[in-house]
Amino acid sequence: MKKRIIISALALTVFVTTVSFKSDFFEIAKQIEIFTTMFKELNMNYVDEVTPATLMDRAIKGMLEDLDPYTVYWNEQEVEDARIKNSGTYTGIGASVRTLKDKIIVVEPYKDYPADEAGLKAGDEIIRIGNTDLSDFDDDAGELLKGATGTTVELTYLRQGKQETTTLTRKKVAVKAVPFYKLLEDNIGYIVLTKFNRTTTRETKAALEALKADGATKIILDLRGNPGGLLNEAISVVNLFVPKGEVITTTKSVIEKYNRSYTTRNEPVDTEIPLVVLINGRSASASEIVSGGLQDLDRAVVVGARSFGKGLVQRPKKLTYGTQLKVTISRYYTPSGRCIQALDYWNRDENGDPIRLDPKEYNAFKTKGGRTVYDGGGILPDIEVETAKFSSITTALLKDNAIFDYATRYYYKNSMEDPSSFRFTEEDFQDFLRFLKQNDFDYETETEKEFAEALRRSEDEDLKKEIEASYKQLMSSIGRAKTKALEDKKAEIMSLLSDEILKRYFYRDGLYNHQVKNNTEILEAIAVLNDTNRYARILK
Repeated sequence: MKKRIIISALALTVFVTTVSFKSDFFEIAKQIEIFTTMFKELNMNYVDEVTPATLMDRAIKGMLEDLDPYTVYWNEQEVEDARIKNSGTYTGIGASVRTLKDKIIVVEPYKDYPADEAGLKAGDEIIRIGNTDLSDFDDDAGELLKGATGTTVELTYLRQGKQETTTLTRKKVAVKAVPFYKLLEDNIGYIVLTKFNRTTTRETKAALEALKADGATKIILDLRGNPGGLLNEAISVVNLFVPKGEVITTTKSVIEKYNRSYTTRNEPVDTEIPLVVLINGRSASASEIVSGGLQDLDRAVVVGARSFGKGLVQRPKKLTYGTQLKVTISRYYTPSGRCIQALDYWNRDENGDPIRLDPKEYNAFKTKGGRTVYDGGGILPDIEVETAKFSSITTALLKDNAIFDYATRYYYKNSMEDPSSFRFTEEDFQDFLRFLKQNDFDYETETEKEFAEALRRSEDEDLKKEIEASYKQLMSSIGRAKTKALEDKKAEIMSLLSDEILKRYFYRDGLYNHQVKNNTEILEAIAVLNDTNRYARILK
């Protein structure tokens, strides 16, 4: 307990230092001196052995924890990881993985890359890398998978409870920003854009020009699930469809030098081609700059579900010894002047959670052509599609990895040769519900949290005995409502299950080829592009 108090005080000292810097140089100097002398005395005199690096790491985390979650400290390895992420290439195993305490779970092996060539499948649990058992490894086990191009490593993994081994040869992996594009029927070009790194505009432009050369006269740009990335790339992607000199976003801050307007700088590829942008609740940041910019300029019809709502801009700041601070420097605003930030991290509720702006408090803005749009909660599509939404039950299933785990089981119980013949049936859905029961799936709703807190407070006020029976009845009713929610959100859940299952058999290409013929959001995008009057009516 004593050590925790000391660390908290250390964190508070650094926090005060940071806040004071902007307005009072003397105060910052004073607080730094207090901090350094306390840190020195603590290390020299504390009763137990303390590690300076550990103390400092905790102090930094304490300083940042009450700010927004995007202001973070990066150590040397994390700085390198960010550089690789933005470059679009790295050397490794060619798979997305989830690192747990004693194992690494393969989430998705990329086709024809090392993990795939070594025979690894989604759901495999890597338990040993080379001579290292992950159960005995305290650091980031993912680092053990990295290495120079051409080097090999032996992996031991569990598949459906059976232990197996394979040898993997590392090689250069190109992470495509545009993993798929295709000319659909009715001369509609379809482009999937999954991230905003340094190759994004180049890849998107190449896909757009290739589709136009093949006869595309209408375009769908799919930003669903795109978490964002580099701001300049977002501006350049919009520039493919709008003229040079258009303001796409402005950034505003209390620091004057961060107040900027970002305009398109290049000649566009096509300013007239009809365009639909697909978004959902996992489309964030740079994705929202693109979709919001095109919506505000009346250049595209936006289809899907309300986006995530991240209207904050970060910039990395170099620190000493190769470390960095990624700090939120400003908020960004779409061409109409709206900020789409959904959570207020500077005003929190009694539990310390950021406040979500009430839809009643959203402000109205006008697009270039006079249409009404709103701020405060992500980009609201012009056409909302139910299956694109992420309800609380769906979010809980994803967080619990229930959809991922069921897809793994499905893969090993069913054969499939042709993606075009796949349908996730009602019988399959009922099997999924049984799977949830067998695995004791449960989640806590916000309502349950509030009632549980009220019950705890009632104990302090000697009311618990009188209300406990009613509380149990309420919890029983909520339990029935949660079960009903699985049925109510069936279409949403079945869509995600279908996507996860198809990737197991046919990789991303198979998934996208199936979606362009069966996915509800894509079919809605096709429908509006094929209805010239409807498309024009929405944009007017």
